[in-house]
Amino acid sequence: MTVPPQLAQLIEAILMVATEPASIQDIAAATGVDAQSVENTILALQRTYNGEVPEHPRHGFELRQVAEGWRIYARDEYSHVIERFVIGEKTSRLSQAALETLAVVAYRQPVTRGQISAIRGVNVDGVVRTLTARGLIEETGTSESGALHYCTTSQFLEAFGLRSLDDLPPMAPYYPAADQLPDVMDEIESLRR
Repeated sequence: MTVPPQLAQLIEAILMVATEPASIQDIAAATGVDAQSVENTILALQRTYNGEVPEHPRHGFELRQVAEGWRIYARDEYSHVIERFVIGEKTSRLSQAALETLAVVAYRQPVTRGQISAIRGVNVDGVVRTLTARGLIEETGTSESGALHYCTTSQFLEAFGLRSLDDLPPMAPYYPAADQLPDVMDEIESLRR
């Protein structure tokens, strides 16, 4: 199959209107071009946007691979300008409680509400409902006791610019390892009594 000369432009057009990260396979299907040619073109576009191609200045946006697809993002160093630009629009940030709960889910998944509450030391029912409604976490089954398990979603990966959960920053060295957490939880409970 021959690669149309306008493949880069076709890919750019798709990425500009995509509402979620576009996979190589989806772009290949839409353009009628083989997946390898699409991937090579995306990587060439990424180098061009980063100013790695002679006579092409670095762009104010970049092409990132996130949540098993590709998407165009404004560069992080321009976030202060972007924030000023969108300040008049309806923006909704996550509360401190939501961020803490989201961190527990991201690092401990699958995790139940009870486990999240025990780690945070507060009731998290409302926060879990909010995070679920925003599509950042989802129910992924039940434990033997019937409690719902929660995990992060691909929308979480996209929102935080991660390819996978492996891209999460490492836990602080003083934080107990996952296998030690039940013992720590028992110790906390004994102190509460």
